[in-house]
Order: sequence, then structure tokens, then C-alpha cells
Amino acid sequence: MKKISLNSYTGVRLVVIAAVLSAFAYGGLISASVSRNPSPDEPKTSPTPKRHRQVARKYSQFEHNLKAHTLECGTCHKFPSDNWKKVRLEKEAFPDVTEYPKHESCLNCHKQQFFRGATPTICSICHTNRFPPRDSTRFPFPNPREVFDTSIRAKAHVSDFAVGFPHDKHIEIVSSKGRSSETFTNAAFIRPGPPAGEESCSVCHKTFKPQGESDDEYVTKPPAKLGEDFWLKKGTFKTMPIGHTTCFTCHSADTGILPAPNDCATCHKLKTPALPADFDAKIAASMGVEDKLTLDTWGRRESAGKFRHEWFSHAELSCSTCHDVAKLKTEDPMTRRVTVSACATCHATATSDDGGAMNFEVDSRKVNAGFQCVKCHVTFGKLEIPKSHLDAIAKAGEKK
Repeated sequence: MKKISLNSYTGVRLVVIAAVLSAFAYGGLISASVSRNPSPDEPKTSPTPKRHRQVARKYSQFEHNLKAHTLECGTCHKFPSDNWKKVRLEKEAFPDVTEYPKHESCLNCHKQQFFRGATPTICSICHTNRFPPRDSTRFPFPNPREVFDTSIRAKAHVSDFAVGFPHDKHIEIVSSKGRSSETFTNAAFIRPGPPAGEESCSVCHKTFKPQGESDDEYVTKPPAKLGEDFWLKKGTFKTMPIGHTTCFTCHSADTGILPAPNDCATCHKLKTPALPADFDAKIAASMGVEDKLTLDTWGRRESAGKFRHEWFSHAELSCSTCHDVAKLKTEDPMTRRVTVSACATCHATATSDDGGAMNFEVDSRKVNAGFQCVKCHVTFGKLEIPKSHLDAIAKAGEKK
């Protein structure tokens, strides 16, 4: 066995001690560095494991409604994006914001988050891989919607913005492509030929997934023993423009019509608290409904979730029977709500014997407090009967 000299042993021991001390010193420097430069959103004390998880979740998404993020849109989003000619077919392409902001927009405030650990959580906002130097692939950007909505990411995506579209400013403009001399009126029922302004509605709103002449009336296949239970039917909703393509037809650099395409904040408004909707995500999931437009529209249905636009008695009505189009502003949920007086036009009668569906539901609830009003509603039917419904029935009785 080879003997180790005292000098050699001492030398080895000193090297080991130096390495250990270096490790402690390095760890101390890192700790000191972190404590001297805390993120303004984090506590000054050492975070608990739970806090670590909260921070990880926080930096995994970008929230526009945070005070620090309420900047001019152009601060981060450059118009047009470098890839605007590639995301749409060449003949359909137009200057647009079609890509995430560049790193400089984030680094101004989040340098610490960018260099935290081997896989910074903040990178997952845009990148499919949390270590971009190895794989810089990004998630699809939410615009163009016609592309984004087909992606897996779109299923759980909820925008921070509502699009402000003032209908009163567009009714006559859109109608002018047809009969410009007409103005919008609140006619109750459709007359021979479309009522004034009615043709402007159909420019942007079509019956979504209509049943047409098909015998298949449901959006997804219902159970064999459905009976009278609810299952979403085709032709329930109407379409609406979902991206810039329709808007930029008129609002472009060529036409000069304001707001200009790069004036994002004119149309994109931070959402206000939404009104309760006659919608239950669990019910939609049980039906296998996955189409984003259906879920988004149904999730905003603030009145009767079962109202089907394609049903023949509804299809014969003017849009203005239910919608006060001239006052409708899409970013304001109160102006979107359909009042019960519109429903009462057909569904409230003097008595239940006269055939009013609203009367039957209300009378049934009076007899049985556990009765659920399911003729029109998906979830609202479990709630107390609103005074507006009782007033509508009383008003119908006065007309007898």
C-alpha cells in the first residue's frame, strides 16, 4: 500500500476545504444577490414552497389588466408584425399584429424572472419550451383568430379584452351597400322584404351550424333515451366577426377611415365584470361540445340559453324584436342583454290556458317550489322567478 506523505495529505485536505468554502461562498453570493434585488411583486422574506408555486403560476401568463401592464399598446406590440405576410394566404394578407412582442418588451421590467433557474417560468407565456435557446418555438398568437382558434391553446384561452363595436355607427353604413335610403327601425315582426337596417345585421351575423334540411337537429349525438331533456341543437347561435379581416375591409391605411388598424385601444377594451350567463361548462362538456365559437357564444348568453335562432317562429322575427341594435355596444354587457319583454311578445299570455310558456313555468313553480323552469333556461331556471317575468305576465293579462 502506497503511503501518503503528511505534506500531500495536508495539501489534499486544504483543496477540499477550499472547495467547500467556495461552494458556501457561492451560495451566499447567490442568496445575497436575490435578497438585495427582490422582485417588486414578491415578499422580502424567504418565500415558502407554496409561495414558490404561486409565483410560478403568476409568471406563466400575461395579464393585461395589471396596473403595470396598462401601457400604450404600441409599447409592446409593433404594427405591423414581421410575419404578417406569412400567417395568411398571400392574396389575403394585410398589415396586422400577428406575433408576440419581442424580448425587449419584457426585459425592461422582468430581467430577474428571465434569468431565474434553468427553465424560467416566464418563458412559458410565449414559448412551447421553457428553455428557448434550445427550442424557440412559440405558441400560436391569438391573431389571426381563424388560425388561432384551430389550435389546442385556443381551447382554454380567454382574452383580457372585449371588442367595442358601436352598432349605431355601422347600421346605415353597412346598409348603404343595399338600400341606403332606409334607416333602422324597431319593427316587431318581419314584413315582406327585410325591414330597414335588417340587411345590415345579416352582413356580420349568420345562423351558426344550421340544421337546414337535415334530420340531425343536435350539435352532438344525444343519448338514446334523451326524452324531453335538454341537448344543444344546431342553429341555436349566430356568428359574429372574430378577427380583423372584416374590420380592416374598411379601416385600413388605404381608405383612411378611422380608427386606423394600428389604433388598437379604440376597439380593444379591458373587460368589465361579466353578467351571469345561462351556461354551465359541465353541461357543455357532457355533450362533447368543443367548438370554440359555440362555447364563447353560449358562455355569454345572458338571457335564455336555449333560445334557438333557426327555429321557424324565431327565424321569422326581425332582429329588432329582441335586440335594441341602435344601443348595442359589444363591450357593454348591459346593452347586449335581451329583455324579457321581448320574450313576452309571444310567450306571455293572460293565463296558462292561453298557451303562454312563461305562464306555465311560473304557475308550475308556484305549485312546486322545486320546479325548474327549463323551457327557456339552462341554469337560470333554478333561481327565484325574477320580478320582470311576473310583470310581463301581469301586463299580458291587462291586454285581455
